[in-house]
Formats: sequence, structure tokens, C-alpha cells
Amino acid sequence: MKSGILVLLLALSMSFIAYERAFAQTESCRICVDEAFYEQGDTIIISGKVDAVLQNTPMIIQIFFNNNLVDVAQIEIAQDGSFTHTIRADGVYFKNSGNYTVKGTYGVSSNTYETSFEYHTRESATAINDIYEVKAGDSGTFDVQYTIRGGTVRNMFIDPAMLALVVQIDARTDGTLLLDLGRQWIDAKKQDGTDDTYIIQIDGVQVPYQESSVSADSRRITIQFLAGDSDIEIIGTHVIPEFGPIAVIVLVVAIASVILVTSKRTILRF
Repeated sequence: MKSGILVLLLALSMSFIAYERAFAQTESCRICVDEAFYEQGDTIIISGKVDAVLQNTPMIIQIFFNNNLVDVAQIEIAQDGSFTHTIRADGVYFKNSGNYTVKGTYGVSSNTYETSFEYHTRESATAINDIYEVKAGDSGTFDVQYTIRGGTVRNMFIDPAMLALVVQIDARTDGTLLLDLGRQWIDAKKQDGTDDTYIIQIDGVQVPYQESSVSADSRRITIQFLAGDSDIEIIGTHVIPEFGPIAVIVLVVAIASVILVTSKRTILRF
């Protein structure tokens, strides 16, 4: 009976998360950027599509950083409702690293669509590429290859009770952490054996992440962090060393807890 309730809770939790992600993706298709992250000097491509084309009515695109206007442009709409705008991420208005918001306004009713991207100056974009040797109890050690921008990695260790790899960082600015996770050490799988999403928490708050590469041996994920962040938890369904039958219960509790947490961060939508 108890196992049935746990399975039901797990299914409901996963469905809730999947719904949130699907909703975000649907909303973001109105206006989008071609990359999640840009470095100083990169070209930003903004594109999208409106439902109905209005004659002699341009799309107004504005880019903001901390509510300060960085760029504004009027973009012509094509006959099929699509539009594209490019801007170089450089100059006097792109001095600060962080999250930039793109707003598109169109029509007499001033419908506004929104997306965002992460930007790094040349100084903060300097990447550290290294390999960290993680202790895995009786299983010995394993290596995690990583790339970090905007900070340094202090420590990595396994939390078997949470089925998690914990990465402790010193974040001097907003930045990104790319991890190459070996499947034999940590992975996230559904009951049918297909890949599931990791749960990522930074200092106890669930955050989104991007998965850039998947192979039979590893998964590469990128996590955005803010200046001052410390503990990053990557929670899966399997971690070395194994923790036994209680792992399923821990996973359900972890999923339930992150759903109830009200995130104080701005979640990027692509």
C-alpha cells in the first residue's frame, strides 16, 4: 500500500514539473534568442512570430538590464508573421555581466512577449577548465570534468542520502558551470529506463539547467548561478555509492520539497 502511494506521488510530481516546462516553452516561442549565453562581442539574434500581421505596424524590441534600457529597435514583420533582429553584444550598454531581458511589443493592444539571456563580459567570461576527483566511498574515486565562468570550484562530493552530487563554488559574479557527468556515477532515469531530468538546487532553491550533450556514457549539463551562490546540488535517481531501497522515498521527498519551494530567482525561458 505504501509503495503504491509513493509511486503515485512520484508520478504526480513528475507530471507537475513536465507541465511547467511545457508551458514555459509554449510561451517563449513568441520571441526567442538563438543562444542561452553570450560573451562580449557575440552577435545576438532575436527572432519570433506574431499571430496576425498588421499593415505598417513594426515590432518594437527592447533589451533591458536591471530595468535599464540597453537597446531599442523597430523591426518589420514579414508576410508570414516572422521577424528577426540582430545586435552585437558590446559597447557602452553591455558593461555588466548578468541576465538581460528582451521584450517585444506589437499591435494596437500592445501585446508584449518576453525572453532573456545570460551575458558575460570578457573579464567574467574567462573560463576555468579542470577535472575534479570525487571520492565515492568503497567505490574509490571518479573524475568530473568541468568548466566554470564567474567563479571557482571549491569542492565536490557525493550526498548518497539525497542521491546527489554536491558542487561547492565561490561565485564572484553571475556565471555558469558546465559539468560532464558520467552515467555510471550519477544519472537520472525513468522507470522505463529512458533519460529523466535532474533536479538542480542552488542553496536550496530549484533552478533550471540546459543539457547540451547526451551519450551512452555521460551527460553534459550547464547551470547558471548568481554572485554569492555556494552549494549546487545535482539530484538524480542513481548515485555511487548506492544507498539502497530508501532511495525511492528520498527522491519523492526531494521532488515534493522543490515543488513547494517558491523560487526567488528569475527563471530563463527559451
